[in-house]
Amino acid sequence: MVATAVPRSLRPLHPLHAVLLAFPLPLFLGALLSDFAYQASFQIQWANFSSWLIAGGLLVGGFALLWALIDLIRSGKARKARAAIYFVVLLAMWVLGFINALVHAKDAFAIMPEALYLSAVAAILALVAAWMGYSGYQTQEVA
Repeated sequence: MVATAVPRSLRPLHPLHAVLLAFPLPLFLGALLSDFAYQASFQIQWANFSSWLIAGGLLVGGFALLWALIDLIRSGKARKARAAIYFVVLLAMWVLGFINALVHAKDAFAIMPEALYLSAVAAILALVAAWMGYSGYQTQEVA
């Protein structure tokens, strides 16, 4: 018996996992846009907005990361590699978001340009994680 991955039909996420996965991308993207606005205007409130958006992305992203870890542990051999990659992308997003939160905790004038770069990478990783999470493949056993 051989298991092959075919794009026969998409494997839907659990509804709660889908809701949790929907939040980090707009929150980290909002933090990136706030960092762009801060770089352009040097109005300190934009740095504060970024800090709060990053905190929200970390909070909800942490629960999505926990769900991905449980899914990785429970997944079968056919889905193990994809679940592991998905977990690693979410973990990298969360760790870089945490480092970004620490950078944003500094004085507002001291956060540039590191905050902008970290926000961009965290937003890209959130996009990749959302894409991977929402585009699942279902495995089919062939005799």
